[in-house]
Amino acid sequence: MGETSFGFSSFNGFSQSFGFNALVLDGGKGELVRAPVGPPVVAGKKGTPAAVAAALKSHSEAERRRRERINSHLTTLRSLVPCSDKMDKASLLAKVITHVKDLKRHATEPDEDGMHVNNGIFLIRASLCCEDRPDLLEDLKQTLANLPLKTLRAEISTLGGRVRNMFVMATEGKVTEIERHLIVSSAHQALKSVLDRVASPEFSPRSSLSCKRRRISSFDSLSSSS
Repeated sequence: MGETSFGFSSFNGFSQSFGFNALVLDGGKGELVRAPVGPPVVAGKKGTPAAVAAALKSHSEAERRRRERINSHLTTLRSLVPCSDKMDKASLLAKVITHVKDLKRHATEPDEDGMHVNNGIFLIRASLCCEDRPDLLEDLKQTLANLPLKTLRAEISTLGGRVRNMFVMATEGKVTEIERHLIVSSAHQALKSVLDRVASPEFSPRSSLSCKRRRISSFDSLSSSS
């Protein structure tokens, strides 16, 4: 004979969650027997709503972290390019590429003769390229203050942990040709001393060969031009 559902079958989902089984009436035996039921739903099993929700949350978190990394990189790029706060991403990237090309060109092109006389006033342009360190600007300020020159303009650009400083300096009054050569020599020696301190193990603990190469390379870019 067949089986007839009894009472508890309509609460099957409820009873499964609490570890109970549904009961049915066995017409042949005339008694209640346990009905076969499927395995209970396990939270987190693949294909269940809980697993889908967890996957969506994981994807959302990964996307949020990716956007944070992109925004962090864009903030770094904006700090390298002046007046870039209102630029969109495409314009910012184009500006950065142009800026990097200019820096590479300045680093590879030799400077022209930096001595220029204007109405008897002796002008010098000197550039200094080296690794950045916290007290570099203060060191340069003290070094330039000890020279018999007045700083007319200073430009600073940074990229990848390196800094390029360009100064335009002039004498206070008219000077002779001999005095000009002495001033140029003093300026070179003073700025070279800054490079030597940057390359010293105290500020950059590297091998002596590495420091020497960096000092020569930086000194080659240290020159005066109009």
